[in-house]
Amino acid sequence: MSFDVLWLSRADLDSLGLGMPAIMDAVEQGFACLGRGEAEMPAKIGIHPRHDCFIHAMPCWIGGAVDRCGIKCVSGYPPNQKKGLPYITGVMVLIDPETGLTQAVMDAGWVTAWRTGAASGVYAKHFGDPNSEVVSVIGLGVQGRVNLLAFKEVFPKIKQVRCFDPVAGQPERFLKDMGPTLPKAEFVVCADAKSCVVDADVVVTCTPIVEKPERFVHRAWLKEKVLAVSVDYDSAFAEDVMAATPCFVCDNANQYLWTRDQGVYFQNGYPDKTAVYADMGQICAGKKPGVRDGLRAAVLMGIASHDVMTASLAFDLARAKGLGSVVQL
Repeated sequence: MSFDVLWLSRADLDSLGLGMPAIMDAVEQGFACLGRGEAEMPAKIGIHPRHDCFIHAMPCWIGGAVDRCGIKCVSGYPPNQKKGLPYITGVMVLIDPETGLTQAVMDAGWVTAWRTGAASGVYAKHFGDPNSEVVSVIGLGVQGRVNLLAFKEVFPKIKQVRCFDPVAGQPERFLKDMGPTLPKAEFVVCADAKSCVVDADVVVTCTPIVEKPERFVHRAWLKEKVLAVSVDYDSAFAEDVMAATPCFVCDNANQYLWTRDQGVYFQNGYPDKTAVYADMGQICAGKKPGVRDGLRAAVLMGIASHDVMTASLAFDLARAKGLGSVVQL
């Protein structure tokens, strides 16, 4: 017996016109459901067919008033960038929790890009200084751009955006694309990571995730009061950044600690269970307060609740607008 499935391409998703505030609200709602115990979300598992490359499976059911579920199959291949191919690719599948039937299949690259930036925005909403004026972005690809869009929503007083990426051409493309989104801010291309982060109020690193990182952003370079956000696992921030704060936060403690226990990522000085102040589920559910002073540092790995919440938002809007292609499965 066949049934209808809505197929949403990248072009379909782009045409929806979903903005960062709506996606941030959805991601925050997912965080809160996790914090209240209204969700089932195992740590993402993966395979690694090539060096520093991954293919992850990320299932989640968000219960409560949401009652949505799905699974994302996503690949991250850093060598693709030199081939002119995207770093992140895959498919997101929404599944009806009542019947188990597939409801929609959509581009996972779009979902991953927007939900990851939105999660950084939600973290910054609870831990950032709203008067922050200088934002540093290291890694100027898709995540660098979308994270900046999220920070724009949280930090209305941004005066300067500092940028660093060793890949030729990336800074120029970043300035061309992102400059118009913050017309009152000065964009500064930095020659190295140190000059990019010194005296910044907010630092976000969006570099490729690798097995043996160099961890080149050091505590001594950062202000005493700074928001340090890693969306690239432990690839950029040195352990003395993450270990130096009494306010280390992760998006989901179970996933962070499970991944750490596998013995590859978050080794050699990154916080263990005793050093985790909170995860974002606890924060958004109101079980722990945000902190806005001193060094505040976070590892935001990306979790499946973000994918389900963002994909559900897109699915509902696409159906309302009559977008996408219905296929028989």
